[in-house]
Formats: sequence, C-alpha cells, structure tokens
Amino acid sequence: MAEALKSGGIRGRVIGVSIAAALGGFLFGFDTAVINGAVDALSSAFDLGVTLKGFAVSSALIGCAIGAWFAGPVANRYGRIPTMVVAAVLFFASAVGSGLAFGVIDLIIWRIIGGFGVGAASVIAPAYIAEVSPARVRGRLGSLQQLAIVSGIFVALLSDALLAGVAGGAAEPLWGLDAWRWMFIVEAVPAVVYGVMALRLPESPRYLVARGEVERATDVLTMVTGEHDVEAKIVEITGTINTERKESLRDLRGHRLGLKPIVWVGILLSVFQQFVGINVIFYYSTTLWKSVGFDESDALTITVITSVTNIAVTIVAILLVDRVGRRLMLLVGSIGMTVTLGLMAVAFSFGTVDAAGEVVLPEPWSTIALICANGFVVFFGATWGPLVWVLLGEMFPNSIRAGALAVAAAAQWVANFFISTTFPAFANIGLTFAYGFYAFFALLSFFFVYFKVAETKGKELESMTE
Repeated sequence: MAEALKSGGIRGRVIGVSIAAALGGFLFGFDTAVINGAVDALSSAFDLGVTLKGFAVSSALIGCAIGAWFAGPVANRYGRIPTMVVAAVLFFASAVGSGLAFGVIDLIIWRIIGGFGVGAASVIAPAYIAEVSPARVRGRLGSLQQLAIVSGIFVALLSDALLAGVAGGAAEPLWGLDAWRWMFIVEAVPAVVYGVMALRLPESPRYLVARGEVERATDVLTMVTGEHDVEAKIVEITGTINTERKESLRDLRGHRLGLKPIVWVGILLSVFQQFVGINVIFYYSTTLWKSVGFDESDALTITVITSVTNIAVTIVAILLVDRVGRRLMLLVGSIGMTVTLGLMAVAFSFGTVDAAGEVVLPEPWSTIALICANGFVVFFGATWGPLVWVLLGEMFPNSIRAGALAVAAAAQWVANFFISTTFPAFANIGLTFAYGFYAFFALLSFFFVYFKVAETKGKELESMTE
C-alpha cells in the first residue's frame, strides 16, 4: 500500500505520519468489533438477561458519541497529538478493565470508557490527516482512516476466533483466565503502539499557526508535507484562522436551524452513512446468513470473509478518490446501495417462517439476497465508508474544523446507536420493512449529495468556505 501511494508522488514522511494517525481508526474498528466473539460467553459468566446483554454490547456507542463531542474542544485547546495520546490511554484502560471485569456494571463502565477513545479517534484522525496532507493526495491519505477501521474489525474478529479456537471455546480457560477476557485484553497491545507512535508525530501546522507557533508550523510544512512556498502557505493559513481567540463550539452557530449550513452538511453525511444500515450487516449478520441456508456455525467465517471484502474495496476507494472525485463516487455508491438494499427488501417479502421461528427464503430469492448483501458491502465500502471520513476531515473551514468534525462524528455515533438498537424491532415488523427503510435512506442520500455536497477534490483546506 505504501508503494502504491508513493507511486502517486506522495512524500514518504507524510505517508508514515498519516498511517500512524490512522492507527486510531484501527483501534476504533477493533474496539467496536471485539465484543462480538465474547458476548455469549460473558453473558453466561454474568448471567445476563436479553436487555442487559444488549446494553453491554451497545454501551460503547454511548461513550463514542460523548468522546466525539468533546474531542474537538480538547484538540483545539491542547492540540491534536495530546488528544491522540489521551485516546490511546482510554483504549488501554478499557482493554485491561474489560478483560478483568468483576461484573456487568464495571464491564459496561469500561466499555463506555473505551467508547470515549473511539469517539475521540473518530474525530482527531481524519482532521489531523487532512491538515498534514497535500491537497492533490488528501483523499487517498484520508481514506486510510476507513482502511484502518475495517482492518481493525477484521483483526478483532480473527483474534476472537483464534483465542476461542486455542481455548476450545470463548468461555473456556486460557492462560489463567477465560478466553473471552483475553479477547478484550489483547487490545492493549495496539493501544500502546498507537500511544507511542502518536508521541512521535509532529503537531498539525494549522493548529500551530492558530497558536502563533509559526516556526514549528514552518518546519512541519517543509519536512512533512513538502510545501514549496512555505511563507505563502503560512500567510494563507493565517488568513483563515482567527488567532486572536480560541475556537469553540459557539463558532458553529448559524442563522439557519442554529448551525452553519456546512455543519449541517457534515451532520447529514454522517447520519446517511449510518442510516443505510451498514452496521446491521456486521452486527446482526447471523439472521441474514441463516435465512439463506447457512448453519449458525458458519456465521463467523462468513463475517470474516465480508470483512476482507470490505478491506479490498476500501483499497479500491483509495486508488480512485483523488482521480474520480468525492461527489461522483458517493453518487454511484448511493445508486448501488439503493438497488442492492431494495432487492433484499423484495427478496425477504417471499420469506416464510419455519417451526423454529426463523425466516427462510426460497430459491432464487435466497441467492439474490446473498449476492445483494455482499454487493451492498462492496458499494458502501468503496464509497460511503471511506469518503465520508475524507469529506469530514477536509470540508470544514480551518476556523471551525475540529469543532464541526466533533459534532458531525457525534451525530454519526448517535445514528449508529439508533440503527443498531432498532434493527431487532424492525426485524419483528419484517425484514422487508427493515431493508426497505435502509434502501429509502440510500435513495435520499443520492439527492442529498447531488444538491448539497460540494466537490473538494484538489482544493486546499484554506479554500473551504462556510
């Protein structure tokens, strides 16, 4: 991947810096997915009912929304790098605390703490990468965030499977603890790596200029981004930042609906990314796979394969984003998601319920549903998955970037929580209704992008307007 990026004319230093920052995305993906392999075992260990089990899984999303909301102000006050280090500490504490939890209450507390780290990483990584990247390749480097996220999901699922395999089951003892506890604890390793690497990163030149540290900003622009006319760039950055006072969330206020229009665009991009139902495929995929004829024992293998597909199409997005542009790829993605989700809704209208209460699809609809589910992952993973993070990192003006990104990311986590927790209720109404709901929002996303989202390909951050 690094060689592919270098072939596009990117300095090796900025690639390394962007990859290090994107490690927060890896932990983001790992932390949200790792509980999948542990949930049944910990549910038995703590004798959890259905409601408490569900909250133990989704509680991290509450922390994610809170962490995202506060990450912007913290990054503006103390810097991008200290915020990354704090996120790494939160990841580490959550990993160890969750693995050694005495009961469900402290497990939930540790999961929420981990959510704080995920929320902070979801804000600071795309903002930082955008601020250190040359405009001509910012899309490719910004897409590393999504590649890191899906890689983290894959590694979490794979490590869960390996630990359970070695122990003979997630509830079985392994090295003095139950295997499910090691599933959480293993996250401490990438958390330490992330924290150490963050301490070695240069601070964002935009943040440094805002703090009047022009000499340090000049060094970063010269050594990392390879800026040719540094003095002109410093003047340009200064013109888009109010150095007389510190940025705050109050700067996001506008005349319409309480917020600036560009902030609403960011919020709605985040909401649409979740309302197409991507996390249903990853969080509740067993229902789908069983309905098309797979045994429950095959669900983990299929989910891992889906994760690998997600990684592959994210790499495709990295190769295309700075050539094709953001808007066109999002529009194509919206069309593809609308068609695949719509066909899934139609397929499930032919489903019947067996004696065990499970939905079963007849041929050819079972095959159509399976193909469309994977097609949906391909369209999402190549477009809306990575490109929303790219846009959130670059679309806001310098004067409000971190705060606006924090609000948009918090909205994304709230939307994630809503979609994840409502799917069982939607499924009770009928899977046709559930997938029809997601298809409707995929269609709406097309018109939203067409009329409201501006192209940012090749534009300098200093040219972004409100």
